[in-house]
Amino acid sequence: MTATLADPVSEVVHAAEALLTRRTGATVTLTDPVDLGGSGRSVVVRVRVAANPFSLPRTLVLKQVPPSRGAGHVDFRGSETDEQMAFLREAVSYQFTTALSKDHRPGAELLAYDFDARLLVLSDLGDATTLAAVLRNSDTEATGNTLMALAQALGRMHAATVGREEDFAALLRRADVTRVADAVSQQALDAVRGVPELLDADFGLSVPESVRDRAERASKLFTGGRFRAFSPSDLCPDNIVVGDEGVQFLDYEWGGFRDATLDIAYALSSFPLCLCSAPLSVDRIRAMADAWRAEVVGMWPQLAYDEVLEERLLDALLACVWLSTHLFLPEDHARIASVREHGLSVPRIPALRARWSLLADFAAETGHDDVAAHARDVLAHLEERSAG
Repeated sequence: MTATLADPVSEVVHAAEALLTRRTGATVTLTDPVDLGGSGRSVVVRVRVAANPFSLPRTLVLKQVPPSRGAGHVDFRGSETDEQMAFLREAVSYQFTTALSKDHRPGAELLAYDFDARLLVLSDLGDATTLAAVLRNSDTEATGNTLMALAQALGRMHAATVGREEDFAALLRRADVTRVADAVSQQALDAVRGVPELLDADFGLSVPESVRDRAERASKLFTGGRFRAFSPSDLCPDNIVVGDEGVQFLDYEWGGFRDATLDIAYALSSFPLCLCSAPLSVDRIRAMADAWRAEVVGMWPQLAYDEVLEERLLDALLACVWLSTHLFLPEDHARIASVREHGLSVPRIPALRARWSLLADFAAETGHDDVAAHARDVLAHLEERSAG
């Protein structure tokens, strides 16, 4: 549907015309804007290039991040400076991924940017459909194939970016991004400190020392880890699209390098930063993990050993489930509302039950009885709360 030019859309289009005109040295005219929605903190518009002096693509996607914040994904920012850092990180992430060969690029190509206007001009991924829509409308076989394709796409992105962290860091320095650590990592560290107290206060549960130790180790995957590669860091079915070019990723506001097992664990734990519920089972997550491993094992031969993969996946799954519990077990109405509009969103208790259930089953199947018992204890209380 073609949008009526509301002020935010009009401003984005005019800013992009000015930017592209400066870049090409000739007048660029953009028409037929279509508002693609974006989140409350961003305006995303598809436009047609009417005047095309230097062989620009026929259509472009414009993204501008205004100073104000609003509903959307979980909003970790707390100040105007934080918002600016998030925009700069996204611009740097697109610069970095655009430098990859087309076959290895995980998403759109960055065609132009304006740091002062907080504006990105991106290639148009066409009629791609969000992963949320695909999973919501597909049969069992198509759903399984799509989730396998997601795992493979993550692996290809990781394999293409191993060893390039210094290149990314150099781009951050050039953009004057003063804080390299991202808010998602900080939330994960907060979860390690906060979840034991939260479970004690809400359910009267004590977390076994061995599980606490594993969670502490797992949290370090966000800032360190042996299998480091580029990650969008905010994976969600609304930020992943499926089209002619396969599975691709959008929104790099928290893009950066971290242990790659976190990304596959995000998918396997049904996207812990939101309340989306994907159709997952232990058999399916094992198949997805194997599909991901097939793409990265050439870079990380240690993952050829099942025990190494299982141990690292359990760490990452525990980190993801604790992170999600830290975010959504408390009745933070603003936070919960910010993710309720997602395509696969369910109420918070069913979402948490599904995540703890998968963790319990995976831990039991891989012989980690302490984690399995911990997960089942939490799950029992979540089911009791849901029934009540």
